[in-house]
Amino acid sequence: MRPTRFSEGNFSTDSIEPAASESAISPRFGATVTVPKLRWTFRAFYGHYYQAPPIETVSGPVESLCEPPACEFLPLHGERDEEHQFGVTIPYRGWVLDADNFKTDVRNFLDHNNIGASNIFFPLTDTRALIRGWELTLRSPRIAHRAEMHLAYSNQIAEGGGVITGGLDNVAVCGPLANGTVPYLCPLDHDQRNTLNVGGDVTLPMRSYISTNVYYGSGFTNGFPGTPYPGNYLPSHTSFDLSLGKDFRERFTVSVNALNVTNLRVEYDNSLTYGGFHWNLPRQIYGEIRYRFHY
Repeated sequence: MRPTRFSEGNFSTDSIEPAASESAISPRFGATVTVPKLRWTFRAFYGHYYQAPPIETVSGPVESLCEPPACEFLPLHGERDEEHQFGVTIPYRGWVLDADNFKTDVRNFLDHNNIGASNIFFPLTDTRALIRGWELTLRSPRIAHRAEMHLAYSNQIAEGGGVITGGLDNVAVCGPLANGTVPYLCPLDHDQRNTLNVGGDVTLPMRSYISTNVYYGSGFTNGFPGTPYPGNYLPSHTSFDLSLGKDFRERFTVSVNALNVTNLRVEYDNSLTYGGFHWNLPRQIYGEIRYRFHY
């Protein structure tokens, strides 16, 4: 049980808005049960969280960039989350399979927005956000005393909606549909339904090794549905990383690492109203030398 008390200090006495003063009590419960002989482990969690609002802001000429009624600043209040999780871990002959389901219901969802096309960002809060999904991970034992494999998959839906309840108020949370109505929940800018990571590590002769990881994403929310990409989501993307290294005696390790080997460039986010444009990094190649000191 976690009690929280938040109160703004040094608040301007001539402000037209009162200082934020909030209290929250956050109960959290968790349990884990392992089934004998099977060695399956079941777990469950339920809890509440409170996140205090940011209290730093700007003043002076920057404020003139946001002029009512098209743009204004509303008082910020804390975010309140209700979360539950269920999961199971299944070992089998050295393999470990883990699956879980989760759901987070958020009131006064804390996000951020920029003014126009600038890189000046301000916090804001939405009425509600709902994040839910399930995840699966698989880890192998050491195969032939040389190789290990891993896999992680996530299916997630991240939505928000309602109205802006605090912070920078210059955009609708959810845009209107074709029939003119406004949906209560719509995909957030970081809504990517399917994410997959798969890779492995192989020990080579002469104390050397090689490792790789392949990343797949089904595509994040398209801020301009149908333009320039068809549909409501940006294109899917797949990239992989590669590392090659060698140990020299007990203290030296030399390695070469390549990230995004194929130099795939993809747009991660074009939601100008909630974060601006983001692209993944191009191919990166770097070397590394490690020396282990004796203590």
